[in-house]
Amino acid sequence: MIDSKGKSSDGWEFWIDRGGTFTDVIAKNPDGELSSYKLLSENPQHYEDAAIQAIHDALNIPITRQLPEQLLNGVKMGTTVATNALLERRGARTALLITRGFGDALKIGYQNRPDIFALHIQRQAMLYEQVIEIDERINANGELITALDTDELKQHLQSLYQLGIRSLAIACMHGYQFPQHEQQIAAHAQQIGFKQISCSHAISPLIKLISRADTSVIDAYLSPLLHHYVEGVRRKLGNTSLMFMQSSGGLTDSSHFHGKDAILSGPAGGIIGMAHISAAAGFKKIIGFDMGGTSTDVSHYAGEYERDVETEIAGARLRVPLMRIHTVAAGGGSILHFDGERYRVGPDSAGANPGPTCYRNDGPLTVTDCNVMLGKLQANWFPQLFGLAGDQPLDTDAVHHKFTALTRTINAATQTQRSVTEVAAGFLDIAIDNMANAIKKVSVQRGYNVSDYTLCSFGGAGGQHACLVADALGMSRILIHPLAGVLSALGIGLAQPRIIREAAIGQPLSTDLMGHLEQQYKKLETQASDELQEQGFGKDSCNSQRRCFIHYQDADTQLLINFSSEQDLHTQFKQAHQRQFGFVNNTTLLIIAAVQVEMHVELMIDTTKKSTHAAKPVQNKRTHKTIPVLEHVNTTMSGKTLSTPIYDRNELGSGSHINGPAIIIEPNNTIVVEVDWQAECLVGGELLLSREAQQIAPVISDDNAAASPVLLEVFNNLFMSVAEQMGLILQNTARSVNIKERLDFSCALFDSRGQLIANAPHIPVHIGSMSDTIVAVINDHGATIQPGDVYLSNNPYNGGTHLPDVTAIRPVFKAQQLIAYIAARGHHADIGGISPGSMPAHSQHIDEEGIVIDNLKIVSDGQFNEGAIRTLLNKQPWPARNIDQNIADFKAQIAACNRGARELEQVCNHYGLTVVQAYMQHVQDYAARAVAQLLNNINGGHYRYTMDDGSHIEVTIQISKGTHPHDQTEAHVDFTGSSAIHPGNLNAPASVCKAAVLYVFRCLINEDIPLNHGFLKPLKITIPDNSILKPNYPAAVVAGNVETSQIIVDTLFGALGIQAGSQGTCNNFTFGDNEHQYYETLCGGTGASANYNGCDAIHSHMTNSRLTDPEVLEQRFPVLLESFCICKGSGGTGKHRGGNGAQRRLQFLQPMTASIISGQRKTTPFGLEGGKPGQCGDNFIERINGQIEQLSSSDQADMEKGDVFVITTPGGGGFGKT
Repeated sequence: MIDSKGKSSDGWEFWIDRGGTFTDVIAKNPDGELSSYKLLSENPQHYEDAAIQAIHDALNIPITRQLPEQLLNGVKMGTTVATNALLERRGARTALLITRGFGDALKIGYQNRPDIFALHIQRQAMLYEQVIEIDERINANGELITALDTDELKQHLQSLYQLGIRSLAIACMHGYQFPQHEQQIAAHAQQIGFKQISCSHAISPLIKLISRADTSVIDAYLSPLLHHYVEGVRRKLGNTSLMFMQSSGGLTDSSHFHGKDAILSGPAGGIIGMAHISAAAGFKKIIGFDMGGTSTDVSHYAGEYERDVETEIAGARLRVPLMRIHTVAAGGGSILHFDGERYRVGPDSAGANPGPTCYRNDGPLTVTDCNVMLGKLQANWFPQLFGLAGDQPLDTDAVHHKFTALTRTINAATQTQRSVTEVAAGFLDIAIDNMANAIKKVSVQRGYNVSDYTLCSFGGAGGQHACLVADALGMSRILIHPLAGVLSALGIGLAQPRIIREAAIGQPLSTDLMGHLEQQYKKLETQASDELQEQGFGKDSCNSQRRCFIHYQDADTQLLINFSSEQDLHTQFKQAHQRQFGFVNNTTLLIIAAVQVEMHVELMIDTTKKSTHAAKPVQNKRTHKTIPVLEHVNTTMSGKTLSTPIYDRNELGSGSHINGPAIIIEPNNTIVVEVDWQAECLVGGELLLSREAQQIAPVISDDNAAASPVLLEVFNNLFMSVAEQMGLILQNTARSVNIKERLDFSCALFDSRGQLIANAPHIPVHIGSMSDTIVAVINDHGATIQPGDVYLSNNPYNGGTHLPDVTAIRPVFKAQQLIAYIAARGHHADIGGISPGSMPAHSQHIDEEGIVIDNLKIVSDGQFNEGAIRTLLNKQPWPARNIDQNIADFKAQIAACNRGARELEQVCNHYGLTVVQAYMQHVQDYAARAVAQLLNNINGGHYRYTMDDGSHIEVTIQISKGTHPHDQTEAHVDFTGSSAIHPGNLNAPASVCKAAVLYVFRCLINEDIPLNHGFLKPLKITIPDNSILKPNYPAAVVAGNVETSQIIVDTLFGALGIQAGSQGTCNNFTFGDNEHQYYETLCGGTGASANYNGCDAIHSHMTNSRLTDPEVLEQRFPVLLESFCICKGSGGTGKHRGGNGAQRRLQFLQPMTASIISGQRKTTPFGLEGGKPGQCGDNFIERINGQIEQLSSSDQADMEKGDVFVITTPGGGGFGKT
């Protein structure tokens, strides 16, 4: 047999997945038989490289001898070398060269913080060692603004070279489309002698400076290390064909394997393998479940490989095509925790060293140990790899000993009498729940019904948990291949050489554009074909597919569409947009953002011969020989101790059936067949596990007076999952940029009294204030609320915040009983008022800020009342400016609420209504106890914070600590003394003040607890009437939500003495005219604490919205972003310094109106314990005639062409004396 490279296939092939812990190897001998091996990836005492050692072992050739090339037909590999180097920060010394004004762009990123409740904000360290700002600039239209200063460039390059740096990343504004400056910089760098030069236009030729530059840095940082490893392997193999798996799912020759393409090298092989084996077994809809020791990868496949074009890994943004894989920190090595009330699993892992307790290295209890304790992993039938000599079995005694001790601790804390197996099963339930929720993210959240799918289980730990995960999802079929334990290696062997090439277009879809697109496709196809020919593949063997990225003119969200005629592109896009987002916009232009060519080679791979570990076929499926039982052991399944047979998979013939409970042993996997499941061996040797009986809801005691530590964690996760799924639906179906792309929205679940149960981690000021909105609906309509109703509200005097934030509220009924409320709040782009965007700088009356919606029933008995809302939004004198968009976003919010209601109903069906209602209370009680415990460890205090106009927020916190065991610890948070109602718009409704209090105390709980109403139970909050914190109609409030809320938080932290003042403002900036409107909030410095520095240029406290990429901003609006940089030294000094603020300079290219609503322009963010205050912010305009026009904290100005609006944001306060 001859492959497409013209080589004989009579030699051996090796398919290798070099993982972080184990290296999986499949050897294909000249007869086509497959055998598999596992080695430790790192074992320096015994071998230099696991992959090379495995090849020598398979061929029985001493490692000291060169491998004979005539024996080898080829080697295909996937590797985590690049991934591990990224995680461990041990890549090449790298410098970033970027357009002047953007040296801090990658550090600032999109300004959102990763954990909204973490006071100690920790950014990943930058991969580059040096950053050089280059004098050059080409605008979004390709016009030269600043010529490249080559003399200065050469000086910078020489300096970097003298420092020993040999790896460069180059990123120029709009270089993806106009690369001439990047090309010139690279040419000069080559002349000097830099070895690795990664230009952004070549690495990722698509719009978005931040992610494209980050990708270029990753490539420059990782490629030298990767090339060193590849060359080492190549030297050992001689001239043998060596190919590597790329993150996109295609193979490439080792000489074309680069750092940017290596991040998901191994996991991508798993998806390829899953697709192949599932198709061979006749299954078309597959959920991939790849469970390893540290984490679990889940994926979706329904006939086409799904790829992401942008993702974030280890704090670095990556903008290249890669397989869509969702990873959750739940694996066999995930560590078990008990905090006194609830069980938790992970996210930390025992890894390979020390490993689980059973590994004989004094490791902690883990998920693997749960299976040992429950008898699902048997030491007699598990590889003996442990102990000092690596030849001992699993240590079951140590597992029993540690679980016995843990059980005593749990029983003492909870006043129960649980057995050790009940404890182990409880922890396992939580791990299963975590993995099931991860699968929902790639299936249910994206509109797929998992009951229509087959779960394809693979990875070293997948078979132990597959039945339980399927049960948690309502799935009834599981496919397990004979090589499931090494499926990524199998997928690497079955993969095809594949190249994906892309080019930016950025033009409206039109008849005139089609000819240009054809030229671009031909150019990309020639590039891809030439590269494949360089790798030795004939042109005739190449197949290509044309696709393009399309989006609406007023949105960033792109869809990948198969290229066709102009009319068909319109049709395909509308169908795809309707299917994914629920609406189409027939009046908005379609933009071809980029074109893509995917070219692959059809290799002939003979997989017809069975593997050495495949099933033994029998001629007659109805003839079943007796399957020998290796042993009967006691296991715990479904809460019962059961005598369970163990089978050898090699003894299963085609058509063999095994009923659960059972354990099936194979060399690289243990498969647990749970009760009511059966396993059938298919013709190809695969195992098909099927649920025999309909799943019965778990029987849970009606005695819910005391919370189960297991169910407490399960319901915390379930309630959070409901809110998270709502958020994804809202993001996907909303039309406005504010909701869809800036993610200025929040979703939450409430009990029947309107008390918060769980929220997704969205915008803090929304989360804590929505409960008052629900209560207002109950008070106004409680007796008449019916199933199918949905209410809308933004009334700031009746539970709202400010008018752009509109909340949709849906009641949830079960058996004619109102059991909960679901709510989705979104910031609408415009809701009327005197200013476009409904964020006027000088409003004094609520009507000037927009239309008030006061608990309007927008849906009645499932029918949307569009007429009523249109009439209201048209209210004069200042109606909403884009009512169609408002209605589209309202429908998206309603869709999110409907999804949340359906998910909650499913939870009730599974656990029973009584149990669900009990745990709605239990999760609140748990949070209340956590706050009470916190109060015992902190002290109260008083603080008064003056704002720029002289208004002030004053708070006194008094903590009453219990002196007896049953005394309740409480805190009184009293805002008496705060200013009276503000004459302008700095008034913060009472719901905003409560939200700030809730946020502060949630931040002080160093546990992963969903924010809920229980945090408020030990707190008494006093807000004076007719004050800036409790205004009455018709006081203006638009700035209270975004500005005063920040001051409230800082005042509370000041009173507690915990954190110095952060920037204390959102820096709300808007500009526009009749055609363009834009709104953004800007980051600043955060305050320092006793244990850490503040963070530079990041959103703090009550907001966390994202910032538009600089290139997208300039492409969409007639502006030029001159710079966005960190203001060094603007954070307050101290033992721990405050975070630095930022400066943003925006030049206007045509006349527009701009406004700013900000704070801390006169008052400095305070320091604590002797720490110095941060610097104030500043707003001013540099007129084109050279005049400087100073602006106030809240101001508005008419901008002319060439004028520059400059915003400097405050730094955070320092903590402690230096």
